[in-house]
Parts: sequence; C-alpha cells; structure tokens
Amino acid sequence: MFCYQCEQTFRGAGCIHLGVCGKEPVAALLQDLLVVGAKGIAQYLHEAGKRGVKDINLDRFVTELLFATGTNVNFDASRLADLVRAANKTREDARELYEQACAQAGEQPEALAGPAVANLPDEPLAMLTEGKLAGLMPRFSQVGADITGLQECALYGLKGAAAYVWHASRFGHEDSSLYASFAEFLSLLAQPAHTAEELLDASLRIGELNLRAMALLDTAHTSTLGHPEPTAVRVEPRQGKAILVTGHDLAILLELLRQTEGKGIQVYTHGEMLPGHGYPALKAFPHLAGNYGGAWMNQAIDFDLFPGAILVTSNCIQQPMDSYRDRLFTCGPVAWPAVRHIADSDYAPVIEAALAAPGFTEDGSGRTITVGFGHNAVLGHAETIVNAVKSGAIRHFFLVGGCDGARLGRNYYTDLVGAAPEDCVVLTLACGKYRFNQMELGEIGGLPRLIDIGQCNDAYSAIRIVTALAEAFQCGVNDLPVSLILSWYEQKAVAILLTLLHLGVKNIRLGPSLPAFLSPSVRRLLAESYNLQPIRTPAQDLAEALGEPAPEPRIMQSALTVL
Repeated sequence: MFCYQCEQTFRGAGCIHLGVCGKEPVAALLQDLLVVGAKGIAQYLHEAGKRGVKDINLDRFVTELLFATGTNVNFDASRLADLVRAANKTREDARELYEQACAQAGEQPEALAGPAVANLPDEPLAMLTEGKLAGLMPRFSQVGADITGLQECALYGLKGAAAYVWHASRFGHEDSSLYASFAEFLSLLAQPAHTAEELLDASLRIGELNLRAMALLDTAHTSTLGHPEPTAVRVEPRQGKAILVTGHDLAILLELLRQTEGKGIQVYTHGEMLPGHGYPALKAFPHLAGNYGGAWMNQAIDFDLFPGAILVTSNCIQQPMDSYRDRLFTCGPVAWPAVRHIADSDYAPVIEAALAAPGFTEDGSGRTITVGFGHNAVLGHAETIVNAVKSGAIRHFFLVGGCDGARLGRNYYTDLVGAAPEDCVVLTLACGKYRFNQMELGEIGGLPRLIDIGQCNDAYSAIRIVTALAEAFQCGVNDLPVSLILSWYEQKAVAILLTLLHLGVKNIRLGPSLPAFLSPSVRRLLAESYNLQPIRTPAQDLAEALGEPAPEPRIMQSALTVL
C-alpha cells in the first residue's frame, strides 16, 4: 500500500505497511480500486452529460465511492469489496448511458481508454489474498513527485467535496451541475498525462466546486433544521440511559432523536456533532441532553467511559477497543470490520443496546459552552461588529479552525488562542476547537471573544462572514484585520483550502505540518503566489498578524536546565 492523503501519514512521507489511521493494506488497495472505478464511471457520465443525458443515481454513486475512500471512513474490506463489485456494474450502466446519449445525438460512440475500460475484479478479496493484485502505487517513477502530488491534491479535493455533497443528499438536496463537475474533473484525472499548470488550474476550479458544495449543504441544513442560534450546551452528563452520536451527519441525528422520543434515553453529541445543538429543529428535542467528550482522536477514552450505546455517522472512526465494541454501531458510509452496521435507518438495535447498558448514575455539574454562531447569527450583529472595529474595541480577528489530530504540535492552537490579546476575537470551527473551546475569553461590547461557527461542514459560514465584512468595509478579504490560522487532517480540509485559494485568500498559516503530497517545489509556488506558510510559534504568528515586533528567540527553560 501507499497512502499520504492525511496529515498524520507515517513520518510525513507516506504509509506503506499499515495506515497510521489503522487502515490495513487490503483495505487500502480496495480503496485504490474504488478510485479507479469512480474515474471510469465518470468518463462515461461526462461524455453522456456533454450530450445532455444524465442519471442522478449514477452521479450519486460516484460521490459515494469517493467518500468511502476518505480518511477514517470505511475500514471494512468486505464492504469495500462489495463496493468494487457495485462499481463494476455501475460502470456498465454508465457505458450504456453514454451509448444512449450518442444514439440520441446521431453519433457513433467512441472507444474510451483508461479507467473507463479497466475491469475491476469481481472477487477482489481473493485476488488480494493470492497476491495477484499488486496495488495502484502513485506515479512517482512515471511523472515525478510534482505531477503526482498535484494529481493527488485535485483528487483529495474532490473527495472532500464529495463528503459535503453526500451529506446534502441526505436531506434531499442535490445539484446536477455539481455532479457534472465531479464527472468532468474525474475524467480529467483519468487521462494519462498532465502538466503542472493544468493540474493547478483544475485544483483551483475544484475549490470553486467545493464552494458550491458547501453552499448546497448549508441550504440543506438551514432549510430543514433552521438557522443555528447561540445556544448553551451542557458538557456534563445527566442521569439515565444514554446514546452518544459522533461524526458529522445531522440527518441521522434528527432521525435518531425521533426514534428515541419517549424511551427514557438521553442523546449526547460527540466530536463534530456538537454544533447540532444550535439548530432549532434539533434542540427542540428535550432529550438532546448535551455534548460528551472531545475530538475524534480521543474517542477510545471517551467511548470506553461512556456508559451507553455509540453511533458513528460518518468519517472519524478509530479502531474500537474491546471494552465498547459490543455497543458500537456504524451507519452511512462508515464501517469497521465486525462492528454492527445500520443500513436501513432503523436504530432499534442502538436503542436496545442503550437500554441494556447502565447509563449515567448521577448528574454532572451542569457546566456549559456556547455554540450556534452560524453566518445568519453573526451577520445579524454585523453593524455592532463593524462599529467595534472602527472604534478600536476590536483590533483583530483570528479564524482558528480545522481538524484536530494526535500529532505532537497541536498544542500550538491552544497556546495561540490563550495568548491572543483581549481586544481580539477568535472565530473557530471544526473539531480543532476542542483544543480551546472551554476557555473563558470573555466579551467585547457584548460580543463573545470566542465565536463557534460550527462543524468543518460549516466552513461556508466562515467564508460568508469574512466576505460580508469585506463588503462592509469596502475592501478585499486580504485587507481585513483577519488572520486565518488553520489545522488540517483529512480531505475535507484539503477541499476547504482549495476553496480559499480559489477565492484569492492569502497569508494563510497551515499546520501542524504542510501536506506531504505537495512537493517542495509546489509548496514554494503556493508560498510565492498566496503566501501560504506553515505555522511557527504562537508568539511569532501573533506578532506578525498584529504588526508587532517579532519576539526574540529564546532557549526554553528545560534546555537551560539540561545545560
């Protein structure tokens, strides 16, 4: 296997024996096959679409394949093998659609090459076991690290956008033009040769695709659940039976709340589900009791201590411990071997497991944090914010958001937020906020200094807020007193970064390390074009953002002690 699509890839160079995430080589090779399958289907869909013939079911399946290959989503080789077989069948359906489109246009279908005609094995597990499938290694030896990395960057951006589109479809919101864009870009990546310029242009256009995908998801959420409202959320448990919901899928949370009404079960959010408490349609359920635990990478501890059933709704699953495996369930695109999977939206097994578990024996302290500052809520105070900036009450905004992770160095984000001056406001989103979201930062003129915008799925809200401020001050985004200091882990973060670059946003600080799939020369190009830089120290980055003298380097006390 070879995989370097996430931030924690082995030694920053690529996982070759076992994924740091726990992905086995067999699962990695099957996911490689699914990418080939997605490209082949997309080639036919793209050609059919150019002739005005579409099939939304085939389009949707392509995004499902891409989502299944993301980081911390599907680790189950048997389910992945089923998807490989389904991809073979769907490719034939897509070929027939293309031939139908040609017939309607009075044309003879051309023979497509590459993934479109690549026969995926009907028994992939057997071939892998027998060593008959060597895998689909990156193309370093053929085209070099620059081109390979840019190809992968574009692919990872598509994987991230596919997650947003898939979540929107859960609420019945789909956009045929978005699906057509997926087919176009996958068809491009299916071609054998690319230039660096072509791939950079494609990546920026994928950033535009992702902006539309995030807008679609925002509409799906707000039109169904209402606009998020500032809401105090308990972070201590209540006495009674309990279910913990983690991942990102608010549609599943809504359905689970409906199915648990009147059953004496408290439902808690975990990780990226925390922002669900801000939506009126979700917080209307009195048994949505609060948030339990922290970010995804702490789930082994959180799940082990949680005395109820646990439902994983999308990516961010880790290898389960035996202590809670029998009360752990997956659904949607996520899967782990030998973990029960809910495939039909009937959560009765989860409810039964919760009733059988002991639950919490007593109430916690009732401590709360505040969430629910989506773009509608924040822009409702736009005049107050603008006046506070003009008066000098607010000197600077720091957007500190993104994925959390286990790699050393992420305490940088805790230290940076803690050191931000009292006349600065911190906007945050995604699970990286668990590094500091229980800090007491106070207020400025009645506005909280720490504003939780939501999930990584809510990056669109952050973009809406920043662009609205630029309009209010009649300047460009890069002229605002706003600094973007981001953390990344997986492909949705890649898609968001491409969106920001598409919008021309510069001076982004990214950490805890830069993507391994971007070669040194590509990193230099991004630094020259956008001033994209790695994080340094909190003191250095705060000083630069605020236009203050950089602090003098100093030897840490621990080093002095050794000397």
